[in-house]
Amino acid sequence: MFNDQEMMIITIAVIVYFFFLFGFSIWVSRGVKTYDDYNVAGRGVRMFSLILTFVATAIGGSILLGYMTSGYEIGMGQQWANIGIFIFSVVLVLFFAKRIRRLGEKHNMVTLGDFAALRYGEKARLPTVIAVLMAYCSITGMQFVSIATILSFTMDVNFTVGIIIGWILLTIKTYFGGLKAVVLQDAIHGTVQTVGIFLLFFVVMYYSGGWQNVEQNAREAGDGWMLSLTSLPTQEIFVFLLTIGAYQCVRQDLWQRFWAASSEKTMNVGYWISIVLMTLTGIVVVLIGIMSLHGLNMTIDPSLVYYEVVGEVFPFPLVLLMILALLATVISTADSFFISGASSIVNDIIGPRVKNPSNQKMLFYSRVSVGIVSVIALLLALYIPQLVSLWVTGTAMLVSGMLAPIMVGLVWGGVTKVAGLASMWSGLATAIGWQLLDHPFGLHPVFVGLPLSIIVLFAVTFMTSNLNQSANRSEAL
Repeated sequence: MFNDQEMMIITIAVIVYFFFLFGFSIWVSRGVKTYDDYNVAGRGVRMFSLILTFVATAIGGSILLGYMTSGYEIGMGQQWANIGIFIFSVVLVLFFAKRIRRLGEKHNMVTLGDFAALRYGEKARLPTVIAVLMAYCSITGMQFVSIATILSFTMDVNFTVGIIIGWILLTIKTYFGGLKAVVLQDAIHGTVQTVGIFLLFFVVMYYSGGWQNVEQNAREAGDGWMLSLTSLPTQEIFVFLLTIGAYQCVRQDLWQRFWAASSEKTMNVGYWISIVLMTLTGIVVVLIGIMSLHGLNMTIDPSLVYYEVVGEVFPFPLVLLMILALLATVISTADSFFISGASSIVNDIIGPRVKNPSNQKMLFYSRVSVGIVSVIALLLALYIPQLVSLWVTGTAMLVSGMLAPIMVGLVWGGVTKVAGLASMWSGLATAIGWQLLDHPFGLHPVFVGLPLSIIVLFAVTFMTSNLNQSANRSEAL
């Protein structure tokens, strides 16, 4: 696709871009003085930055590359991922966000584990950390895969080598600035990626001759099914809803941004705006994939749709900008999940065991934790290099173990500590085991782990509540 001169220009631009990000992170790190600065951006993020960090974190390589590829292959069925994210995001902001914010302010929370420990005792930190790391290391690893894809296609770098390069670059960059640097960079990345994606959408729509022409071409080619939301099997629809969708409610990076916002109003308004932007972005990315096949009439390797499309409709200078926009998309997600996963290690595993923790000591452990997360993410990226599969696998672990005890525990005080712990461990262990057994009976782990977690939560609550009532009656006698 690119000649030697263009590949050299791309290589130089990417190197310069990474050096800019490194320098920016080091500059911001000079203002990172406290543990809260590093992990929750000092709890003072303003509206504009908050909106863009919500968007930049949510729209990663899996959406821009994975969704576009899926749009090319399966059409509108991929929109169920967007529908799931939208539904559960609205549920979260309407019924849970304010309570999450107020609890975080009251108890100075940093992680999901802080809430789990408050609700179910300190023993709840361990299953929460395991579930969070399963999801966040998977998503971080997914961004390594995205970078490897970019380097492989634009610079002819070996794919495995590309994953390792992405790992090294993102780890070094993220190590210095923490969430404070991430939020500031997201103001840039969020703007670049949003403008870039919508620009690409409108240009592709123009060259496709409008959506009506796309529909006509699809039907004439016998691919009318791609235009329907029912093109996806029912089981796969529910996989999207119960993993990528339900995961929104227990996204630790979201909870941290709720706590990082400068006020409750900023959090609420900022998240509503970001929901709209995220949903529209996800929708147009899928549509670009469909239009590349039945609008631009391109017969290409589906995994290279993004690159082929930008090369088809843009001159080289704009192609270069779109490659940088793709990098911005990947990096803004990767560093956010780096920080979130590392927060769980330092806050829920290391922190409770450190005697007389000072800000300097906890800052050091926070940065060490970034390194730990990066190694786990690297191994996952090498094991499951498929973008969406890696994302769905990680979110299935988190949803199976945490969704029921966390969300029910937020609104119902009747759940017992024993029930919460039993629900976490049963859902998480079952989902992990089911994944390792390679999905027996063709069932996705979330279809087994989540129902079991819900059943255990209510069954054990009922049994232990009755036991406590009987014990209280005996004591009264």
